Amino acid sequence: MNLRTTVQAATIRLRDAGVDSPDHDARALAVHVLGLAKPSDLLLVDELDEHQLAAYDELVTRRAARVPLQHLTGSVGFRYIELEVGPGVFVPRPETESVVQFAVDALTGVDRPLCVDLCTGSGTIAFALANEVPGATVHAVERDPEALEWTRRNAANRVKAGDPEVLLHLGSAEDALPGFDGTLDLVISNPPYVATTEAHIPDPEVVDHDPGIALWAGEDGLDVIRLVERAARRLLRPGGLLVVEHSDRQGRSAPALLERAGGWSEIQDHKDYADRDRYVTARWSGA
Repeated sequence: MNLRTTVQAATIRLRDAGVDSPDHDARALAVHVLGLAKPSDLLLVDELDEHQLAAYDELVTRRAARVPLQHLTGSVGFRYIELEVGPGVFVPRPETESVVQFAVDALTGVDRPLCVDLCTGSGTIAFALANEVPGATVHAVERDPEALEWTRRNAANRVKAGDPEVLLHLGSAEDALPGFDGTLDLVISNPPYVATTEAHIPDPEVVDHDPGIALWAGEDGLDVIRLVERAARRLLRPGGLLVVEHSDRQGRSAPALLERAGGWSEIQDHKDYADRDRYVTARWSGA
């Protein structure tokens, strides 16, 4: 079967199913089935054999049913690294890349920074920091044992790739790293932030496949951000940095939470690469 014709037909199926990026996903599934390194390699292939066609059709059918692309391929690219993901762990989103970029820039010039990624999930932020910030010691905390199994897989892969070891911890954000009070340079988190009143908003890929423990955060979506704030005021040294992702509907409420809590300076909200409200940053005053 001609590859180009097959991918074009798959794109139409995915578009009709409401998939946001049908052309990208159709090509990504073809790359996966053919075992290619990158989408441009599809230009080197003319035909699919019978077994490849059957495998591709099955994956396209599942993607049309809104199974996440990353569950079908088993991995996701994030900044300069590749992470394994699947059922039981939150799939990283591109918008989190802007959150990491801010932290990387802020740590420039900090000697051997001590960092923690709270609610780490697959380890997305923690492994990106370890990969990009020379000399950093990075801890990663996750309360869900099933998600932490994915973190452990990624930790092993990143060490094999030559990155520094990330220190993994099973536990809740609010109780993270006892014994490290007042010592950290950075507390960063992409916590659950979907309000229980917003169950109609996320795409099927999210509500049907991402674990609920990684999504829901009370009626206003800020319950876990509150826990992260409390942990950060305990863990950060004076002048230490807090970076917290939030939904594009919390560009005012998340900074207001820090204002009300007190002890924070330089509170600022930031937009992601799509120009949507995405994360809040602040410095701990030590007060």
